[in-house]
Amino acid sequence: MATNGNRKPPRGRIEVASPAASPEEAAAVMAALERFLAETAPAPQVERANPWQRAGLVEGVNAKRNALPPDPGSGLPIS
Repeated sequence: MATNGNRKPPRGRIEVASPAASPEEAAAVMAALERFLAETAPAPQVERANPWQRAGLVEGVNAKRNALPPDPGSGLPIS
């Protein structure tokens, strides 16, 4: 769960306030809280694609490919 400090909005620091917990118990509680917060977090917002770009991707358009076959009178080879 490495967010590298890029969490938005930043979450507050979680601390164990009970001195009666052993280090292993405190680590287990912290791990459970971190997992709960990660699993219940809202889904990240995804930027919507441009409708023209999406249509091109769906159709498999390639900018390097000719849209029309070459003109037979142009002298270009027909592939």
